Amino acid sequence: MSESYAAGGEKHPVYTFGRPPQGRRQFLTKSVWIGVWLVFLSSPIKDLTDGHHTTLATVFGWLGLAVFVVCYLTLVFRYTTKILQWRAVIISFGLLLALAVILALGFGDQWLGLFVYVSVSAGAVLPMRYAIYVIPGVTLVMILVGLRDDGLGDLITNLGVITLLVGFAMSGVRELIRTTIMLRQARATVAQLAANEERLRLARDLHDLLGHSLSLITLKSELAGRMLPDHPDKAAQQVADIEQVSRQALVDVREAVSGYRRRTLAGELAGARTALTAAGVAADVPLEVPAELPGEEGEAALAWVLREAVTNVVRHSGARRCTVTFTARQTLAGPLLELCVEDDGSGGSGAAAGNGLTGLTERVEAVGGVLETGPADGRGFRLAARVPLAGAAVGSPS
Repeated sequence: MSESYAAGGEKHPVYTFGRPPQGRRQFLTKSVWIGVWLVFLSSPIKDLTDGHHTTLATVFGWLGLAVFVVCYLTLVFRYTTKILQWRAVIISFGLLLALAVILALGFGDQWLGLFVYVSVSAGAVLPMRYAIYVIPGVTLVMILVGLRDDGLGDLITNLGVITLLVGFAMSGVRELIRTTIMLRQARATVAQLAANEERLRLARDLHDLLGHSLSLITLKSELAGRMLPDHPDKAAQQVADIEQVSRQALVDVREAVSGYRRRTLAGELAGARTALTAAGVAADVPLEVPAELPGEEGEAALAWVLREAVTNVVRHSGARRCTVTFTARQTLAGPLLELCVEDDGSGGSGAAAGNGLTGLTERVEAVGGVLETGPADGRGFRLAARVPLAGAAVGSPS
């Protein structure tokens, strides 16, 4: 577990709900998820293989069933998340419904299950404002087709309920997919707006920091150039002022850059929740930072610990849950703030620390804290960092 901090490794792919398949592996995963429901076509297939029909009828049945499956897969594969061509959807769905009616009427009650796929297609593809009418309509058509045989009362009732419920269940799944996509797009938009705002803030800060200094340097340079022939002593004074202003500007820029690079616990908590959720890990992460925090350097050290720990959980642990907690402790060395990151993943002893853990240890020790790693209670990995609170004596807390 600890070595995963040192080794970069490839980031494990995360399959997100409602995202089109990217690559062969995701395509196969989605194919299996959709294709597994084709097992309910066993009744029509059995009817065709039993030899109860003529050769021409059997060929027509296989051909109709193949076209039915192609239409069904086309609808649920291509148009679940977004419809770009309504004509293709209407034609495919109409052909699907027509085949279900023709095959059920021509081959018997064993083919009534095709209407379930028609209902699923309606729920998976059509918007809710259309699905609430189409799904009951498909169910009604199935009942009317089945009523031609007086002995199918119970079967018609049960199949009608299944057709109705499965269709609306798929409508709910479709709405969930659309909501997931909208949330992902909104998050990307918020991130872009935040980046734009940060660029504007950087531009304002650079203007405030360097605008006055560069203007003053330009003015004094011009003065020094005019004074140089006749008043070299005054020109030298202007050059000295230029040096002082430029040095101060350099100090201001360095301080500003250090501020941009400084990590905060609030920012890393938000990033941790996003990263864990995107990776499919149940995140038990505080919404707010503790009321009492270490100084800037101590907070930055804890922020680095949190960032690296969460990265390790996402990439290498295989955990299903990750818990982040803050605990204020009183020790002989003074008050401490403890950050604990615990997961239920593959675990590790933490005995052979790699470069990642070594670097974190050095960061924490530089602010007078300690870093502990080891197995969590039961299963998983636990990482704890303790840093003195602001005003506490710097030492070796225990």
